[in-house]
Amino acid sequence: MRANSRQIEFYYLNVGHFLDHLVMLIFATVAALHLSQEWGLSYGELIPYATPGFVAFGACALLSGWLADKWSRDGMMAIFFIGLGVSTVLCGFVNTPLQMAVALTAVGLFASIYHPVGLAMVVQGRKNTGIPLAINGVYGNMGVAVAALLTGYLIDTVGWRSAFYIPGVISILAGVGYLHHIRSGRDNADPEPRFDARSSAAKPSASLPKSSLWLVFSIVIFTTAIGGLVFQSTTFSLPKVFDEELSTSPTAVGWYSFLVFSIAAFAQLVVGYLVDNHSIRTVFTVVAAMQALLFAVMTQVSGIASVAIAVGFMLFVFGQIPINDVLVGRVVKSEWRSRAFAARYIVTFSVMASAIPLIGWIHGNWGFSALFSVLAVSALLIFMATLLLPRQSISAAN
Repeated sequence: MRANSRQIEFYYLNVGHFLDHLVMLIFATVAALHLSQEWGLSYGELIPYATPGFVAFGACALLSGWLADKWSRDGMMAIFFIGLGVSTVLCGFVNTPLQMAVALTAVGLFASIYHPVGLAMVVQGRKNTGIPLAINGVYGNMGVAVAALLTGYLIDTVGWRSAFYIPGVISILAGVGYLHHIRSGRDNADPEPRFDARSSAAKPSASLPKSSLWLVFSIVIFTTAIGGLVFQSTTFSLPKVFDEELSTSPTAVGWYSFLVFSIAAFAQLVVGYLVDNHSIRTVFTVVAAMQALLFAVMTQVSGIASVAIAVGFMLFVFGQIPINDVLVGRVVKSEWRSRAFAARYIVTFSVMASAIPLIGWIHGNWGFSALFSVLAVSALLIFMATLLLPRQSISAAN
């Protein structure tokens, strides 16, 4: 019974990650392909209205993690599904940019729950966390991929409002299913995992000395910040990049974006396997170096070649995601893990929020070639930071 219940829980956590990233990127495609014309604003003028939502996405993560550790991870996940669904549906009813900003802020508030809570549940009780985090990450990245495809298709066939209605209703239904699971799917032999802080504190958290653990966590925070800029800039702007480079329909732009993101999503499975079986320092260094190289190449290509290069750099952008999560899981003890993931993701999403106006400003003044130059330098900084990671193995925390 317990194994089956854990499998069902893992399924819901994966669906949650999918919906979290899908919903947060609907507006990016709607703004790029439709609303700028309907509301009479340029792309650069419109996308800053998404900023409050991404601020809430990051700023509320720490509170979400704290509530999950102190109250209930199950309860927070139920709130996530239903709150995300309701707020997403509300986005479909707005009529002005200001109303959209308010609705997107509500979306960001509920979306902030997933990463500190869901990821802590994914790694709880597991010795090797690379593959589970990678599988979960694939679902998140497929949410990124489907956001552009589904939104582009719905704009062409039904209307932009349905791009918010449909995922919102799906999230609400998933929340109802999750509530049924936690109320009736577990028996007394399989309650929600609880933490014994005293027994955990008596055990070493990892194989490294304390000074090295602080170094690792500092590197995680730094690479998280820069990685947040890279992730947001690529996932948010790529539909607009293809719109300019290929001059095609919203549906076609969605298909190209889906192709790139869906192929790249599976890089996390490869990276998850590598970090469970090889030096995490070596894997991280290679991933960062390839990002820098491919971003530099992207500044020199155009047309259909940009799609091929985008597949390349997104493989390594998505591939980086489980590395930092594995490092957090290995150096932080279980009873602090939701808050540790929250600290990591509050940095990620705070930077992601600031990236929105940066994308608009750079695009408006110099175009996307300048943006990819900035990303190449950013990836180089990540590469330099990875060289500071300890050479010895970093084993799992308790």
